[in-house]
Amino acid sequence: MTKPPGLLPSVGVVVLTRGDRPVELRRALDSVLRQTEVQVSVVCVGNGWEPTDLPEPVRTVALPVNLGVGARNVGVPMAEGDLLFFLDDDAWLPEPDSLARIAAFFGANPKVGMVQTRILDPAGDRAPRSWVPRLRKGDASRPSTTMYVCEAAVGIRRGVFEQVGGWGEPYGYAHEGIELAWRVWDAGYIVWYAGDLVTWHPYAPATRHPEFQRQNARNRVLLTRRNLPALLAPGYLGFWSAVDGWRNRSDPEARREWLRGWRSGWREDPGPRRPLSWRGVLAMTRHGRPPII
Repeated sequence: MTKPPGLLPSVGVVVLTRGDRPVELRRALDSVLRQTEVQVSVVCVGNGWEPTDLPEPVRTVALPVNLGVGARNVGVPMAEGDLLFFLDDDAWLPEPDSLARIAAFFGANPKVGMVQTRILDPAGDRAPRSWVPRLRKGDASRPSTTMYVCEAAVGIRRGVFEQVGGWGEPYGYAHEGIELAWRVWDAGYIVWYAGDLVTWHPYAPATRHPEFQRQNARNRVLLTRRNLPALLAPGYLGFWSAVDGWRNRSDPEARREWLRGWRSGWREDPGPRRPLSWRGVLAMTRHGRPPII
C-alpha cells in the first residue's frame, strides 16, 4: 500500500552547478524528480550562473559569482525536508528508491547523522580509492563508518547540518567533506558509508584540475587551522606532508604547486576556528581513525 504524501519522508535536495554541464545537470535533476516513496524538494544553485530551462518543480538560486563548494549552503533554506541530500550536477541516482532507502536507513539508525553513498562510474566498475572513504578500502560495497565523505552524493539530517554549521566556505573545492564529517562526529553522531547504495558519477582523476596540488596543500592547512586542537595539528600536517611528498617525488612541478598552496594556507584567513572536542577525537579514534591520519 502506498503511503499518503503526509506520511512520506521529506528530503530537500541541493544541486550545485556552474552551468557548464547542462545535459548532465538535467540528468541529475530528472533522477531526483523520479524518486518514489519520498517527498522531494529540489533546489538548483547556480554558482556564478543563473539556472534556466529547468523542470518546473525545481527551485533556483542565482549567485552573481562563483562562491565555491560553500555555495551549497545557500540552497538549504529553500530545500524543504527533514533530511538533506547534496548531489553533484554530473552525478545521478540510478534507482527510483535511492532516497527512500536513505531515509529508511536514517529512520532505523537514529545515531547516524550523515551518509555517503557508494559512487561508481556507469561505464565500468571504476572508482578512485578516495571514493571509498576509509583506510582499509577492501570491498567497496561493504558499508562502514567513515571519517570523511566524498561530496558528490551525501545525505544528512537537517538538524545535524544546522548544528554543525553546514559546509565550510573557504575551501573553493576539496576537503570540505572532511570538515563536515569531523564536525558531525564531534556533535555526537556517526558518519556512515552506504556501500550497498550506488550513485553514478563519471570517473575523472582529481589531478585533471591544473590547480589540484596547490588547492590540496592550501586546503589541508586551512582544514587544520579551522578544526584541529593545537596538540594534534603538527601530527596531522606532518603525516600528510610526508604522504604528498612521496606522491609527488618524481614531479617537480607538482611539488612547486604544492608548496605554493602550503604557503597560501598559512597566509589566508581560514574563517572561524572551531577546534574538535576531545570527546569527538575519541569517538573517531574508537572507530579506527583518529584525526591525525
